[in-house]
Amino acid sequence: MAEYKGIKGFKVQTVSTDPAASIAATGTWASGGNLSTARRSLGGAGTQTAGLAFGGTTGSNTAATEEYDGATWTAGGSMNTARRLLTGTGIQTAALGFGGFTTVYTNATEEYDGSTWTNGGNLSTTRFAIGGAGTQTAGLAFGGETPASPSNLVSNATEEYDGSTWTAGGNLNTARQGLGGAGTQTAALGFAGTPTTGATEEYDGSTWTTVSSMNTGRYSIGNSVAGTQTAALGFGGQTEIAPVANTESWDGSSWTEVSDMSTARNNLAGAGSQTSALGFGGQPPITAATEEWTVAPPASFQQINLGQVFYNSTSDTFKVTKDNSGAPLGTWASGGDLNTARGTMASAGTQTAALCAGGNIPPLTAFTEIYNGTSWTEVNDMPAAKSHSSGCGSTTAAIVVGGEAPTITNTVESWNGTSWTAGGAYPANISKPSVAGTQTAAISAFGYLGAPGETNTSFTYNGTSWSPVANGNTARQASLGAVGIQTAALVAGGYNGTAVVTNVESWNGTSWTEIAEINTARQSGGAAGQGTVTNALVFSGSSPAPISTETEFWNGTTWTEVNNTATARFDVGGSGVGSSSALVFGGRTPPRVATTEEWSAPAPFATNNTLTAS
Repeated sequence: MAEYKGIKGFKVQTVSTDPAASIAATGTWASGGNLSTARRSLGGAGTQTAGLAFGGTTGSNTAATEEYDGATWTAGGSMNTARRLLTGTGIQTAALGFGGFTTVYTNATEEYDGSTWTNGGNLSTTRFAIGGAGTQTAGLAFGGETPASPSNLVSNATEEYDGSTWTAGGNLNTARQGLGGAGTQTAALGFAGTPTTGATEEYDGSTWTTVSSMNTGRYSIGNSVAGTQTAALGFGGQTEIAPVANTESWDGSSWTEVSDMSTARNNLAGAGSQTSALGFGGQPPITAATEEWTVAPPASFQQINLGQVFYNSTSDTFKVTKDNSGAPLGTWASGGDLNTARGTMASAGTQTAALCAGGNIPPLTAFTEIYNGTSWTEVNDMPAAKSHSSGCGSTTAAIVVGGEAPTITNTVESWNGTSWTAGGAYPANISKPSVAGTQTAAISAFGYLGAPGETNTSFTYNGTSWSPVANGNTARQASLGAVGIQTAALVAGGYNGTAVVTNVESWNGTSWTEIAEINTARQSGGAAGQGTVTNALVFSGSSPAPISTETEFWNGTTWTEVNNTATARFDVGGSGVGSSSALVFGGRTPPRVATTEEWSAPAPFATNNTLTAS
């Protein structure tokens, strides 16, 4: 008779405590020795115990180099060209630094031998904020920003270095700058970047292939050398809203959220591997801080395969390690109440820095409130009371578009963190539009025009004026909100003038495309997904009855129902970065409420589940 080991390929382990569901889950960040010179936008190379920091800016460009021994940074040989926004790869005694910005874009390449920098072959394309991978004699450069006419452009160009000369490689599928990289010249990984994205691609030495995106889209990420194509680490960076401390681990097929850095920062540098990494420098403010990432499994840890069964002798239970990455194990919990109960307000920001503007108490209100992750504070009122408007941006730089005051209006208000001023008027009087992006780079689509009814028109905003772009496919109003940025947005649900719909449309910067529908038709709900269209949540709303508590998660391919909100409501405010962090506040139950709920998802998404008989 076959044994279980023979069938499954491993023994049923007996342990006194549950092992970690994944080795990445045991990783933590700890303080390391500070750089001698605080700086940002620097290059990095090497390992956790033999790291290299070079270039960057202290307020002015520097050529300084520092070497790390696992505890202390000491001075190395200065670069020949002081610059910032450069990229590094290689090891401490054989490093490569390329590209960047002096007073102009540069294609300069330098090689470090452990004491001295020597000029190498120039990049074919002058650029900065490039992704990098490989070694000093087999390097890889991809993406970045170029000074191309008529305006600076992000690049998809790839170049390969042989120790003396750069030659063209296969282009990235997604042009971007401020991206991270890992691996070798013939097996590389490129991820994140701006326009803000979590897009990830693999390079085989000639061609880039798009694979699973990061959970949190970002740019200026601190990883140019930490890891390989199948085992990488991405940390820090900047979303459309703020610097982040988020760390994600790549296993060759998907990214998993793991422990955050101690300090949120962007424009930092990185070195090391997936299990032993280094993050240093960055901003804001410009810092010398160094953090060390270490995966240190407990003594009882034994490498687990998903689906492996083990026996916990303490609890006397059999368990199985289960992958839940397709549907995050997030839950909603109570947050601080708004000072004024209301619905149909405009919203913007993240879970810990949210904006609530206007709405209907009744009567219509101009009240503005800011959330700090714990409580709401009343700040300066909007210029006029209005409801059914929509917003985007952050608590320090937001816009509110259209609305009813009480008649439908084309007014746009701009918020600078302290006060409201008039923005560029919308091309039409509109209420209930879907708005995504930032204060100076937004897209507004769909909405209600009054007597003409629902619309599918779209316009982009540059901080001053609106320009028409391609229409959407389904005219509608009162959607579940919009997520993403000006060039990559998502709109779900809404009312088409006849019925509440499940339609979802994706914007790629040029056109709208119908994609997979949400599971439950609804309108007047909320959405979270700042800077990303591959990792979003939609929640609450009405269809028109019953009023919904349902939350759905979008992974870039499908919608999955996850844990419900505690309170069924519609006409809500919503904000957040996506599946890991969201906020819903106010709305109607049908009485208007002030309650706030916070969505949080644990990491990793693999868990140990008890087996039960049924």
